[in-house]
Amino acid sequence: MIADGLHDVPAGKIAMVVTHLEMLAPATPRDVTLPQGISFRAVSPDPDWYRDIFDRVGSPWLWYGRRSLDNDGLNDILQDPGVTLHTLRKDGRDEALLELDFRQEGECELAYFGLTEALIGTGAGRFLMNEAIRLAWAAPITRLHVHTCTIDSQQALNFYMRSGFKPYKRQVEIDDDPRLVGLLPPSKGPHVPIIR
Repeated sequence: MIADGLHDVPAGKIAMVVTHLEMLAPATPRDVTLPQGISFRAVSPDPDWYRDIFDRVGSPWLWYGRRSLDNDGLNDILQDPGVTLHTLRKDGRDEALLELDFRQEGECELAYFGLTEALIGTGAGRFLMNEAIRLAWAAPITRLHVHTCTIDSQQALNFYMRSGFKPYKRQVEIDDDPRLVGLLPPSKGPHVPIIR
């Protein structure tokens, strides 16, 4: 148990508050049309494709979890039949990441969800979330869950709640700053100062 009050975060570390959310029945989709010139597709990616989209979507928000995996470890996840991946394509380039993880029986984790700057503000995020909910609940599940944290986009938590997810747990996570251990360049995540 963490006592009330301030707690020092050691130099070289980052701290974040993680909010866990869940959906126990399919939410009603919010009406949105996929913007013209953008297409939705399933992908069977290799590690190079995944690393590229993961970085373009997540590095501004210090996503680093999958960067620590070698190609074999990442490929084990990508090729697992319980994991599905989708993207939105614009001008011949994939610009979104939707990763659904069904490996826990009866559940689906919205493992990764996000857009590159090329799609932010176009309505594509709402369309992608509608597809995520539709695809997840097409499987025999009783729970769809996701988590976000305070170093992610400040829009993420409210977006998930507007999409029908309900917060159910909060945690504090402390980890090595990914920019100081070589997982991300020091220029990423300027909203989180580096303290050496």
